[in-house]
This record gives sequence, structure tokens and C-alpha cells, in this order.
Amino acid sequence: MNIKWNLLLFMCFTNSIMSQMAIGSFEYHLDIGSPALTGMSEYNSADQNYTLSGSGYNIWFERDEFHYLFNKMTGDFILTANFKFIGSGKDAHRKVGWMIRASEDEEAMHVTATLHGDGLTVLQWRPLRGAYMRDPQDEIFAPKDEYDILQLERSGQYYIMRAAHQGEPLQLIGKKQVKDMPDEVLAGLFVCSHNPDYIEKAKIWNVRIEIPVPEDYNAYTQGRRESRLEILNIDDQVRTIIYQDSNGFEAPNWMPDDKNLLVNKDGSLYTIDIMGGRLKKFDTGFADRNNNDHGISFKGDQLAISHHLPDLPEGGSTIYILPIEGGEPKRVTQEAPSYWHSWSADDKKLLFTGKRGIESLYQIFEIDIESQKEKQLTEVVRGLADGPEATADGQHIYYNSSETGTMQIWRMAPDGTGHEQITFDQYNDWFPHMSPDGQWIVFLSFGTDVHPDDHPFYKRVMLRIMPAGGGPVKVIAHFYGGQGSINVPSWAPDSKRLAFVSNSY
Repeated sequence: MNIKWNLLLFMCFTNSIMSQMAIGSFEYHLDIGSPALTGMSEYNSADQNYTLSGSGYNIWFERDEFHYLFNKMTGDFILTANFKFIGSGKDAHRKVGWMIRASEDEEAMHVTATLHGDGLTVLQWRPLRGAYMRDPQDEIFAPKDEYDILQLERSGQYYIMRAAHQGEPLQLIGKKQVKDMPDEVLAGLFVCSHNPDYIEKAKIWNVRIEIPVPEDYNAYTQGRRESRLEILNIDDQVRTIIYQDSNGFEAPNWMPDDKNLLVNKDGSLYTIDIMGGRLKKFDTGFADRNNNDHGISFKGDQLAISHHLPDLPEGGSTIYILPIEGGEPKRVTQEAPSYWHSWSADDKKLLFTGKRGIESLYQIFEIDIESQKEKQLTEVVRGLADGPEATADGQHIYYNSSETGTMQIWRMAPDGTGHEQITFDQYNDWFPHMSPDGQWIVFLSFGTDVHPDDHPFYKRVMLRIMPAGGGPVKVIAHFYGGQGSINVPSWAPDSKRLAFVSNSY
């Protein structure tokens, strides 16, 4: 008896220890409800993806059986990831997705953003411990391809599910108020086979757990929050986090050596290896109040920065240039505010956003580096114009403007003529960036909850892409960010990768 009892204690102790071994971004993993076959969680650190294996009769009625990978969390948060079942499976109602759960109890109340094996995508919940599950049949979303993006947000007592096909904006699937959920919950990924005698597997990637800031949060007075430097593969839209910092940084440029990125943080510039590592201080001489408007000449031998000078209008942003190796900056613009955004195709001029006069609107200017002569290129009469970027062939300047009511992408000839609107939708689009091969334009899109003339920090945003010659617009990333995420040219030299910054509170 003692041997059997000791063995039982050892097995329980081992299971407890195993459930607390971190897997990627998650602290705990275990089977809920004692399914007949043991589940497993795996993490591939190279690709930053997860594989979940699990059995279980169902997640339904008054109790559940499944495999769970989770964290203990409090307050509000947003959970987003891509999901795909591995193999054809045994049951059409196998399940995978996000779950927010009151406890490890098999009868615990919970809310799930669920993808079924037959494509049914739905918000489901158990309102009380031991109660039957709820399933609003009028709130379903049937995917049309094999990739699926699920998002589950907790906002106070409300639980909001969104989902998207690959390349499309997130759609609202369901929103439910659950009053009795405790503040501390279990939140994470799950898989259930819907067959107690079979194990199902699912691959999950682009997993992001984001904590939104309070509605009244002011990043300029209360400080920047956690930032993540991500590299996105354009073809398959897989994202890799290469660096995280509890203090905010912004606006990555891809350096000409194709080995490093350049970012700004706390007024200084830093480089970091594209494989990760530590930030290394970049020499900008006396310029120690740099903002997120900086970038590299087309020839790759010079860097433009926007450095703030005291006692000048609206923060005093002024443009300088310096060698790509670093060194003492040379001042180019004499008036402020001037926010750099692009070099001209011949590297002899700079394009920037500025205001000239107290009552004026933000417009787009060019300045000749040698003569320092300025020329205004836009005359927006309402809203503003911002984010100019010249194409490498010298044919166009792309920019964003809210002249027609919402912030949209436009283009014009290099001399400021021939203004043409490029995007036409309900989103507010900022900072167009042309790929080095001239084939694609990527830009940042805010939702309708943001004023067209504003590009704030800490919002649910999208990176979207379209052919340079016109065509369909596709989403390539959903994330929490905004200001500082992609203000500057961030393409890799091969036009196959893109760097950006996402955030969390």
C-alpha cells in the first residue's frame, strides 16, 4: 500500500510540476476534466509557434475535457492568434481557440472563441459553474480557407470575439456580458478532439497577448509602455518578435547592411541585429532629442533625423542629416515644426511634414539640402497631409491626407501636381511605404474609433498592403500599436520582410 500511495503522490506531484513549466509565453499547461488520453503543449522557439495536442469528450453541457495552455491574468486584455488544425481529424466538431476560464475545475464558467473542425467559428460560454453551455447560433462565421485568425478581448464584464480570414479585417463575431467571472482568470489556448479515444493536433502562431491602456492614458505625460520589435514575412504573414523592452521604442528602419535595424528610444537612436540581441547606441552627436521620423537615403550613405530644439513652435522638431556610420549632424530645416519622412530619389532633397504659421494646417514640403530652399507641395484646405514618401524611380510621392473626410492614401508627381487618391474605405490610413522593388505599398490603418487627423498610441490597428499599380488591399497583420509602429520606411532590402513595433500595457 505504501508503495502504491507513494507512487500516486509522485505522479500527482509530477503533474503539478509539469503544469507549471513555461511553454513559450505561457506559464501553465494541463488537461482539464481528466480526458482519457493525455494532451501536450509544444513551443517552437525558432518560428515562435505552438502545437497543441489533446483529446476530450467535448467542451459542452455542464463540464469539459480538453488540453489547456494558459496564464493567470487580471483586468482587461486582448488575445490574438492564427489557428490551423493538423490533419483531417476524426470529428467535425473538434475545437481549438482562445479560452478565458474561472478555474481549472471541469465545470468552471468560461468564455471561448472557438474554431470547429467543420469551419464553424463562434463565441460560446458557460455563465455559471456547472451550467449548460450557451451558443448563439445567429453569431457564426464560416471560414473560406484554411487559415483563421481569432481574437478574444476582455473589457470589463464584456467578452468580445472577432475573427478574420487571411488578408481580411477582423469581423465582430459576438459580444457577451458575463457578470460573475472573477477578476483573476485563466486565459490561453485550448484544443479538444470531441472524441475521447482520439488526440487532435493544432498549430497556432502569431500568438499575441496584449494589455490595453486605460481610455484616458496619455503616453506623452505618463510614459511609453512595453514595445516589441517584430519582423513580418510578407508571403506567409508569419511574425517573429526579435526584441522586447518594458520602456517604449519606435519606428524601425532597415539598415543597408541587411543585418541591423535602427530605432529611436528616449531621444536617442539605437541599432539592433535582425536576429535579436541588445540595443546599441547610434552616434547622433549633440542630437539627443530625436523623435520617430528618421530614415536612410536611397544610396544608403546618409541618415536623416528629426531632432527637437527648445523654444521653437510645437515642440521644435528640426531636420538634420549625418553619415550612415553616425557622427555630427548637419542642420537642414531652419523652421519648425519639420518632421522628416523621405529622401528624394536623387538624394538631393528631403520631404517632410510641417507647419509654417500659427493658423496653418500641416502640409507636405520639400527642401533642397544644398540651398535649403523650401517648397510646399500640398494645399489641403481641411484636415492635414502627412507621411510623404518618394518612390525610388522618382515618378511619384505617396502620402496620406484627410482632405476628403477620412485619412486616405494619395500620390502626386514630384513637383506637387497631379494629386490622386489611392485608397477608398472606412479606415484611416497612414504612412505609405513603397517596397524597394517598387511592387508594393504597405500602410497603417486605424479604425473608425480614431479621429481621421490623429494617429495615437495604443490602438487595435492593421498593417495593410496593396500593389503599387493599384489593386485589392489586404491585411497582413492585426496588432495593438499605432503611433511609432511604422512611421518610417521599414522594408527589408529584399522586399520580402517588414519590421514594425507593436505594444502592450
